[in-house]
Amino acid sequence: MYVLAGVVIGLIWGDWKARKRGGNKLDRAQYAAVHAIGLALVGLFVTVIINRIWA
Repeated sequence: MYVLAGVVIGLIWGDWKARKRGGNKLDRAQYAAVHAIGLALVGLFVTVIINRIWA
């Protein structure tokens, strides 16, 4: 769940940052993809940590 939440939040955040900086469609897609991957990795680590604590 945390990974999917990270992807969605990353997509929205990356698109917002690119729009704020005046990027075109490809810039917005790249920013969204990079942020989604980064936050998905954070969500993956959070999931692993939670599973190790409670399992």
